[in-house]
Amino acid sequence: MKRMRQFAAVLPLVLVAGIGGTAAIAGPTADVLLSQGKGVLASSVEDNTTTEDKAVDGSTTTRWASVEGVDPQWIQVDLGQPADVHRVKVTWEAAYAKDYRLEISDDGATFTTVKTLTNQNGATDDITGLTGHGRYVRLVGTKRATAYGYSLFELEVYGATDSTGDTQAPTVPTGLTSTAVTSSSIALSWNASTDNVGLAGYDVLRNGVAVAIAPTTSYTDAGLTADTSYSYSVRARDLADNVSAASPPITAQTGAAGAGQFVIAAAGDIAKACSASSTSCIHPKSAKVVDYIKPVNIVTMGDNQYSSGTLSEYQNYYDKTWGKFKSITKPAPGNHESYDSPAFSGYEKYYGTAAKPQGKRYYSWDKGNWHFVALDSNDFVGGSDSAQMAWLKADLAATNKGCIATYSHHPRWNTGARGHDDSLGPLWKVMTDNKVDLVLVGHEHHYERFFPLNNSGQQDPNGTVEIIGGMAGASQRDLGPAKPITAKRLNSYGVLKLTMTDNSFNSQLIGLNNEVLDSSPTYTCRAKP
Repeated sequence: MKRMRQFAAVLPLVLVAGIGGTAAIAGPTADVLLSQGKGVLASSVEDNTTTEDKAVDGSTTTRWASVEGVDPQWIQVDLGQPADVHRVKVTWEAAYAKDYRLEISDDGATFTTVKTLTNQNGATDDITGLTGHGRYVRLVGTKRATAYGYSLFELEVYGATDSTGDTQAPTVPTGLTSTAVTSSSIALSWNASTDNVGLAGYDVLRNGVAVAIAPTTSYTDAGLTADTSYSYSVRARDLADNVSAASPPITAQTGAAGAGQFVIAAAGDIAKACSASSTSCIHPKSAKVVDYIKPVNIVTMGDNQYSSGTLSEYQNYYDKTWGKFKSITKPAPGNHESYDSPAFSGYEKYYGTAAKPQGKRYYSWDKGNWHFVALDSNDFVGGSDSAQMAWLKADLAATNKGCIATYSHHPRWNTGARGHDDSLGPLWKVMTDNKVDLVLVGHEHHYERFFPLNNSGQQDPNGTVEIIGGMAGASQRDLGPAKPITAKRLNSYGVLKLTMTDNSFNSQLIGLNNEVLDSSPTYTCRAKP
């Protein structure tokens, strides 16, 4: 869709704050543009030239566009902190919303509809005299005016943040203590600080250097050296970026390393066609997490490069960030790599022999007492790939390693938008029959760690653990209903850190601020058939 026609009419709107609220004048603080360059999420994008960050880049020559022909669609901006919203300005492209609503949220999860508009005719909607309060502003298109999707040049939110004019620092955190240690991590907790406006988080200092920002009063510092002492302190930071003095330091020591211990980083759905110059571009940030983890190898679970995995896309985006780790990467392809012409050509040219080290896009390799299997799950979706399945069964039967992990793109179990995939049932049965310990997948753009499951998808302490790790850069999606087989799920960006020993493994989700968002139990590898 190549359309750049803008209407001339101007439509005023009135935004009402909260349920049952009324329009009111702006507060005494001068309004400023709050949304430009801030983080954005969208329900979909038309292609890699119309991504959601284009709606807050300050340019009326670039635009966000949703997929065509689908209602509803939404775009959401994170203002970074709570604010009084007094004005919203929407500059539509020709594919405008006939009906839409505006919503505000404090947490990005529960939204309040503050205005519903019907029978609109596009152009520029400049909404003034508003009284809404929250951190997240979302526009939800419910009826398209054209056969296309929704397309807008700019979504501008004006108002005053809660911290405007604040110069008072928070109180110093107290009670810092170490609550748990492993051979590669130290868990910390402390008492909350207070602030006259509101806290943004806490800087965690290791040996006097800030290593992370913790949003709560706990943090697990991962990627550490075994049997080593570290000094820690924390300082509080408020919404106006005022910073307290550091707390008194404490010392904690990591435990001894397990036999044969090594660390793997894992992720899927990685690089969109964006760069570090865009604050909403995630893959440069997730690459820094890999740097922090310092793995011996990286496994990718497909859709490593959007939107078609062409060689030029890989070279222009993925290579500028995750390409730093190309020499230690063991890749697997996703469905987006198959969209190239010929299919997978960009993937295979970029990774070279690493894409097909044994002549196929599926292969296996060993590290310590672990056997890793990379699969091309594109061939299993919708039915079994007899050649790859026969190879997999023979490969698993032949290994003499005590622990096994597989990685591919499509999940068998999934509470995201797509749900469970029954066509992958035969593949999952091979995993459980051969006592595979860990299955890593992507495809869904969230994090989900399942309890050990048997062939029927029931919790079983002797089952296989599946982890969805498609959260390294692709746009997030709404989750489906929660299921009891899920141990933890998050709509958060990050990278999986896998700590393997000769007879066990532990997984952690490391967020973009190097914080531990989830940590699994330590699982013991099962005796193989």
